[in-house]
Amino acid sequence: VQLQAFGGGLVQAGGSLRLSCAASGRTFSSMGWFRQAPGKEREFVASITWPDIITGYADSVKGRFTISRDNGKNTVYLQMNSLKLEDTAVYFCAANSRTGRITTAQAFIEYWGKGTLVTVSS
Repeated sequence: VQLQAFGGGLVQAGGSLRLSCAASGRTFSSMGWFRQAPGKEREFVASITWPDIITGYADSVKGRFTISRDNGKNTVYLQMNSLKLEDTAVYFCAANSRTGRITTAQAFIEYWGKGTLVTVSS
């Protein structure tokens, strides 16, 4: 199983960035994003579960971030708009194939990708 995350970088506050996570090696039913800011614990950001396309977001990103999926490419995207300084973190892709919908409960995450750094500057 491989989860490859792309799209991190440096962006000014108020700007936008799109992260991608390409999954391979298994059939997944839910994918999502978590993030870990310096000195803080890793936290849930957003998830998408199919086939019924159920999405979930942390309160801190609702209305600014959008998670979506390209079924044909087995890729999940996180469109991040109106970025704030506090969005600075390493963002991790996560995927489940058996344990159901990805939520804030990290103990049930089956697969993790390597992180991609997002830095929001003033």
